[in-house]
Amino acid sequence: MEGGFLVKVKASVKPICDKCKIVKRHGKVRVICENPKHKQIQG
Repeated sequence: MEGGFLVKVKASVKPICDKCKIVKRHGKVRVICENPKHKQIQG
């Protein structure tokens, strides 16, 4: 994958650290964070 882009697809998304933010985009719940390992999307 280009640029090491990786998102965990989970049934339930939870913030992992203090910098994780839960946002809703296009009807999908996702977690965005400074730490790329913490990126998640509900699916």
